[in-house]
Amino acid sequence: MTPPESPLARLAATIAARKGADPDSSWTARLLAKGPEKCAEKFGEEAIEAVIEAVRGDRARLTAEAADVLYHLLVMCTARGISLADIEAELARREGQSGLAEKAARKG
Repeated sequence: MTPPESPLARLAATIAARKGADPDSSWTARLLAKGPEKCAEKFGEEAIEAVIEAVRGDRARLTAEAADVLYHLLVMCTARGISLADIEAELARREGQSGLAEKAARKG
């Protein structure tokens, strides 16, 4: 699991803490208050921006967009009650399994 001191874990904790906050006091609280669908829409926008930067080949811009994607992924998941720990548990479950085998298992 991600150590508690990792930036990703700290970000996930901050997002979770903002879930009930005043939307006027926090961008994260504002996104969460708009509901899971809006959070998903915003995640999609950021993912497209990351793809564009990957195609362009600008390393610094792709790094910044990738950070935005991770943030908005965590916001979207939080809006649906999925924590970073849930995601990490799923990744741990898949460890040591071939990507091809994992994809085949999903079809069954």
